[in-house]
Amino acid sequence: QVQLVESGGGLVQAGGSLRLSCGASGRTFRTYAVGWFRQAPGKEREFVAAITWNGGNTYTAYYADSVKGRFSISRDNAKNMVYLQMNSLKPEDTAVYYCGAHPRGGYSESQSYTYWGQGTQVTVSS
Repeated sequence: QVQLVESGGGLVQAGGSLRLSCGASGRTFRTYAVGWFRQAPGKEREFVAAITWNGGNTYTAYYADSVKGRFSISRDNAKNMVYLQMNSLKPEDTAVYYCGAHPRGGYSESQSYTYWGQGTQVTVSS
């Protein structure tokens, strides 16, 4: 069983930055793919970024087109943490952000993830 806890959300002006954190329990977390998703009011949960394990100490990062070049996902396995650095934030980035772990299917498909955190609110004002 893996428990995930997100933090780092808040209110920021357009053009600003935030770093979200996803902390996890579990000894095998380093082998799990981890994804960040977001859900705005009245909208479906959408893929933001993911980092997948390739074996050994190698990982691959993936991004939605809407955040490519602005967001960066990283992980610190020693701390069981995954981060989402968000720069050049836009009002349309406003949403509750969730981290998920251990997808059993595609990394960009929310329904394939086994574990989820409770979410953290990000609000970007114009």
